[in-house]
Amino acid sequence: MDTENLSFEQAMLELEKLVAEMEQGEISLEQSLVHFERGITLARHSQQLLTKAEQRVQMLTSEQGKDALVDFHHADKE
Repeated sequence: MDTENLSFEQAMLELEKLVAEMEQGEISLEQSLVHFERGITLARHSQQLLTKAEQRVQMLTSEQGKDALVDFHHADKE
């Protein structure tokens, strides 16, 4: 399956399944290596998605000439 089209959640779910199969110890060495390679690909893809999400959050919360974010104070607490 093409990793590029996977959401973060899909990639993590597939990674969890691969790890579970490898932990059971019932697959061949060759299949373990295939799983490991796929796992590395999924982990890198997930990290890229997290990095992009972090960059979006930073852009949304930056003060680049826009209104600064301020702490919310509820009227009942003042």
